[in-house]
Formats: sequence, structure tokens, C-alpha cells
Amino acid sequence: MQHQVFTPASLLSAGSPTGQRKAARIVPFFESPARIAVAGTAKVAVIGTFTPRKCGIATFTADLTEQLAIWNPEVATDVFALDHAGSPHCYENVAAVIDCDSPACYSRTARQINEGGYDAVWLQHEFGIFGGPDGEMVCDFIDRVAAPLIITFHTVLAEPSPNQERIVRRLLARASRVMVMSRHGRDLLASRYGAENSRIEVIPHGAPDRPFGREEQFKQPLSLEGRNVIMTFGLLGPGKGLEHMIEALPAILERHPGTVYRIVGATHPNLVARDGEAYREGLAALAERLGVSANVMWDNRFLDTEELLDQLEACDIYVTPYLGMQQATSGTLSYAVALGKAVVSTPYVHARELLDGGVGILVEPNSVSSIARAVNALLDDREHLNATKRRAYRAGRETIWPRFAAASAELVSRSVAKPVSDLPITAIPGMTGVFAMCDGTGMMQHSIGVIPDRRHGYCLDDNARALILMNVSESVSPAERLQWSSTFASFIQYAWNPDRGAFRNFMRYDRTWCEETGSEDSYGRALWALGHTVANAPDSDMRDWAQHWFDITSAPFAVIDSPRALSFAMLGASCVLSAQGFHKDAFATLERGGTLLAHLLASARRPDWTWFEAVLAYDNPRMPQALIEAGMVLGRSDWTAIGLETLDWINARQTADQGHFRPVGSEGFGQPYEQMPFDQQPLEAQAAIEAAVSAFKASGDRRWIDRAVTAYRWYFGANDRGVVLANITTGRCRDGVTPRGANANCGAESILGFQLAHAAVTGLLRSAKPLNTDTTAGSMNGMTVGSTAERQRQSFANT
Repeated sequence: MQHQVFTPASLLSAGSPTGQRKAARIVPFFESPARIAVAGTAKVAVIGTFTPRKCGIATFTADLTEQLAIWNPEVATDVFALDHAGSPHCYENVAAVIDCDSPACYSRTARQINEGGYDAVWLQHEFGIFGGPDGEMVCDFIDRVAAPLIITFHTVLAEPSPNQERIVRRLLARASRVMVMSRHGRDLLASRYGAENSRIEVIPHGAPDRPFGREEQFKQPLSLEGRNVIMTFGLLGPGKGLEHMIEALPAILERHPGTVYRIVGATHPNLVARDGEAYREGLAALAERLGVSANVMWDNRFLDTEELLDQLEACDIYVTPYLGMQQATSGTLSYAVALGKAVVSTPYVHARELLDGGVGILVEPNSVSSIARAVNALLDDREHLNATKRRAYRAGRETIWPRFAAASAELVSRSVAKPVSDLPITAIPGMTGVFAMCDGTGMMQHSIGVIPDRRHGYCLDDNARALILMNVSESVSPAERLQWSSTFASFIQYAWNPDRGAFRNFMRYDRTWCEETGSEDSYGRALWALGHTVANAPDSDMRDWAQHWFDITSAPFAVIDSPRALSFAMLGASCVLSAQGFHKDAFATLERGGTLLAHLLASARRPDWTWFEAVLAYDNPRMPQALIEAGMVLGRSDWTAIGLETLDWINARQTADQGHFRPVGSEGFGQPYEQMPFDQQPLEAQAAIEAAVSAFKASGDRRWIDRAVTAYRWYFGANDRGVVLANITTGRCRDGVTPRGANANCGAESILGFQLAHAAVTGLLRSAKPLNTDTTAGSMNGMTVGSTAERQRQSFANT
């Protein structure tokens, strides 16, 4: 099988629906319902079956991309076509072909999309077009995709199997926006699957715009002038109920002998593979037995769109006697209505909605006599027939392609993220959000919205971070700094368990401990906070206290060799050595940690993998940062070089093609990076910023300023969902970026991550030397990094 793969440039030259990038985008403001639209272009990856494959979704995907290119070219589309390995189809004008039964191919495609700078991914869903039971391979695929996800549900089942329901709920949990083509589908998603109505949009199936009343003109090439023509089109199969229309023909021909029934369309390929042409042959035999075979005309082909429209124009009455009442979409029904055909149909979902208000005639399902009566009523009364046609044509004006394309473009606009155009780096965050999470015991862990959730109590991790914040915050008075530093320091002090020679981590709200020994990470973070306080606390008594407790707690840490816990402790030990000149246990921590990290890198390194472990996890930049700081303190240039190299590598993997920061999401911890881009957490941006500060200090390379500012912009909407997480006024920060937007909670970890990130980036900009006026260091939405850094430096110099 040959699949022709086109680059975006070749797609343009081939006249396919693609174009430039960056779309009209919308970003929700923090704690405000306001939205801001910015004009531009969007690049969208469309996933679905595609022509020349013969199925309704393939036709829909082709129509969607073609009509957007014609009517809304600001939305550029690349098609990723689903098919089976060994398919005979030769695809043109597609970005790639996905082997729908191959997990590895889904993984490669997700990575291609993530690295392709797409502003949104638009997935066409039907259970049968993806691999695995009920097409469940789609779940792993969407978990890997970072861009906002739009899903069109072509089928919404009222009574799904447990696995089908699981798949639909998984898709809904990932989708930024959902499209259905009927109100019934929207209501069913909400009532049966728990979807939010605010994320579901009803966009009726699009249809062509052709002149009204040209039946005789198009009957002539078919030699049907002057005859009544009834028609059904589509892939043939038992669910279409065509036998009922054939059985109704004797009663129709008795009153209107010249009438013909045209059955246009090939038998469904899956049915042919299983049963051959048994269904079609059975219909033909039925017509022969009833004596109407001369009035049944067959066109056993899957027609291209233009020929199909020509044949539709030749008919007077379009019939869909379908047996199943749950069909939510029929593209040919939409076409027939838009062309002004009198429609007789059973009341399946799409027909009930589209034919409402006299647009067409609904008949009882499985009722031959109902079909015959409805058709005869139209043919008996030409005025009635023509009035029904005109009502259909008027209704069809609401679904013609320009309207469909405009609605689709608006759906994309509401889904894609908007880049920030301004960044409040000089504004100092308030502390209201910090202190709202605190009491006399310390800082509470979690919140529901902006309200502390006392059920989860406190943890050492957050109180250690809070103590570091008190060392550097510019938003507190000396009295507030001393008060809260003492509170957080007291928590750390009480967390030490001398009987175990370790820190405890989690404390209940009633001040009882949940454990006797906490995590190795919390131990490392406590040492980091103590070391940071030794070097940075404004109050000398606080520095002495921190030195005392670092002396007590650092020696027992020698039994811990977790890479991240060691990295946290190394950052604290570097502070102690920088402040004190020498400290035996601090020196030992750096020696042991630097040696271990260098060994891990040597063992795990591959040509395309410059990292300490075989997978990525949380706080990744802390390991390079620890090596950089240890190298500077101990004069180990080899460690500094390793730290810079690995930080450069992880930074590249945490930068989206569009240039914004895209951290490893918590769902991806311990997984291959391209697999799970969500949930993205504020601590990851903080780690990237503070590591960039260390890298700049070690190298003087101004690109690290760019990287720090890029990561800081993540808090203000430069992220995969365009959501603003941080509030400068209160100092709060949302708990992260999810597939559907921002996590509304504002826990201690997120608030402290943002506050410390701000302190780090502003400290970096203060320390940066002025650039020459003819020097730039990369552009950020119209502002060069160098010029931004210089403006920030000058601003702080004048403060």
C-alpha cells in the first residue's frame, strides 16, 4: 500500500484545505467570566477516516476540511487518516495515515501532532473506526495529545455497553469542546454520560447550496423525464429498511404507474466481506416476487459528492425507511433537505429534528402501509408535494456549507489557546492567598476553590517551601516575615522525629502526625529549606536557628540515595557552603549527590536520551540544577557541564512547538514523555525557572533568561489551554492545567510554586546586565527577550 504523505507546503500547492498558523483564540481570565478573542489563524489536526475510503465519516471529514478551506481559510487543517494496514486506498493530501490497529502508530502520530505546532486536534469519533474492542485504542491516543481536543460524536448510544460507556466518558473527560449534530445527541451526552452542556455545541450536518426545482433538468440524462422518481442513497445494509420501501411499491404503482424507485449506493464493504451481496440480491428477489422489478433501478456505486448531488436533484421524493431509531446523523438526509426534496422517513433521531415543522413527512417504523400512504399523498397532490419541497429548501438554508463552515470555525476559535500579549513581571504578587491558607500551626495543604480544605491538614513539603518564600518575599513587612517564618520554622522543627532520625511529613488538622517517617523527598526539601534559610533569611536569629537544625538533620540523610531527594538536599547544602565556607555534612551531600547523578546519566544516556532515568517524572529540572549548583560551589566544572547539558535537554522536551512551556504532566510521571501531557502543575514551571536562574549564574548565557520568562508566562496563559492560573492581586494560583482547562482549586503547593517562581524570575532580571541596543535574544510575542530583561532590570533599579 502506498500512502502519499504531504508536508503543509505541499498541501497548499495541491489545493488542499490547509494554510497558515495561529488562530482566533479565547482565554478565560482568572476569577472572571470575560473572554478575549484575538484574530489570527489556527492550525488544526483532523483525525478520522478520509476519502477515498467509502464511509460516511470519511465523506464528512473531507467535507469539513474542504469547506473550511473555502469559506474560513483562517482555519488550516491537516488530515490524519485512519485505515487498516494493507488497505488498498491511496491517500493524497493527508499529513499521515494511522494504522488504526497499531498502538505504536497512535503513539507516533500523537508525537507528530505534538511536535507539529497544532493549535487544536479535531477527532471524529465512531466506535468502529478505531482499533481494539469498541475502538478503545482511541483512549490511549487522546491521552498523548497536548493541544486542545475537539470531538465530534457521530453516534451517541442511549444504551451503551459498559466498555462503550467507559470510552465515551474518557473522551468527554479529555475534550475541550464537543460537537454533535442533533439536539438529541447533546441531551443524551448530558443526561446519560454526565457531560457539561456548556462544552457541547450542536452544529447540524452541512449541506450543499444549489438552486431549487431543477428535477426535470437532471432527470433527462437518466432518461426519466416526466416520471415520478423516489430515491434512497447510501451504503446498503439490513438496517436501512429498503425492503419496506420495495414492499410499498405495489400500492404506489397502482395509483402512479410510471413511478420508479432508485436505490443508489454500494453495499457496505464490511457486509460484502462477510456475506457478499446477499442483502442486495435478497432485495432484488423481493422486487421480482412483488412484480415491481421493472420499477426498481439500481446504481451499485459509491458516488463522489458531485454525482450524488446530481442524482439527488433528479428525484422528487427522498425516502429513508431506516429501522434503527437512534441514528443521530444522516449526511444524505441533510443533502436531500438542502436540495429541496420531499422527504418521507421513519422517525430516527436526525429525521425527527431535521423534518420538524412540516419540512418532511415522518412515518411509523416497520410499516409498509405508512410509507405507501405518505408517498401517495404527495404524488396525489402536486401542490402538497411542491409545498413540502419548498419548506425543505428553506430549512436547508440553515445548514448550507457557508453556515456549517462558519460554525465549525467558531468552534475551533472557542477551543484553541490564546498567547499572552503582556506579562506583569514587575507587579509583585499579593500575599492574601498565602496567608488565607495559614494558621498558627502552619500552611494547610489543599483547598476547594480558594477555601482551605482542613480535612487534609498540613505537610512538611509545603511548610518548607513557605519558609523559603519568607526568606525572599517582597510583599511582607518585617513583622509579618518574622511571624510567619517562625510559624513555618516551628513546623519543620516539630516534624523532626529524633527516634527515627527522619522527618515526618503529613499532619492532621488536629496536629497529630499521620506517620512516624515521611517521604525521602520531604526530608530533602526540609534540608533545602534549612540551607536556604541559613544563606538568605534577613534575620540573624533565624539564620542561626536554621544552621542548628541543618547540623542536626543533615548527617542522617546520608542513607538516602533517591535522585530527587538528593537533589533537593544538594540545593540546601550548596546554600550552606556558600554562606559558611565549609560544612562537613553539606560537603558530603554534594559529593555523594554529584557522583550519583553523574553515574546515573552515564548509565541511562542514549543517542536521543540525555537524562538520568529511563523515564521522566516530577521536578525534573531539579537534578540538573543541583549539579550546576554543586559544580559551582565545589569547582567541579564537569558537573556544571553535565547540569547545563541535561537542563538544555529537558527544557527542549518541555517546550511546545509554538514556543510555550509544556511541562511533563502528573499523568505522565514514570511514563514516556510524549504519552501524557496532563495534568500540568505549577511546581514544574517553578523548577524550570529556578534551574534557569542557576544556569544563567553558571554560564552567563542570556538564553536562560528567555527560558525562565517562557516558563513564567505559563502561569499567565501561555500554556496548552490558554488559561490564566495566577492572580497577581491575591497571589493565588490554580492547581494546574488539565485537558479541559484550569483546575479551579488553589492549594498551597500551587500558590507557593507561583510565588517562588515570581521571586526567581524577578531576581534573575535584576541581576542581568544590560544588553547592547543592537542585540536580541529571541522574540516573545513581539518583545525580544533581551529588551524585556533590560526593561525589567531598569524597572527594578528605579524601584
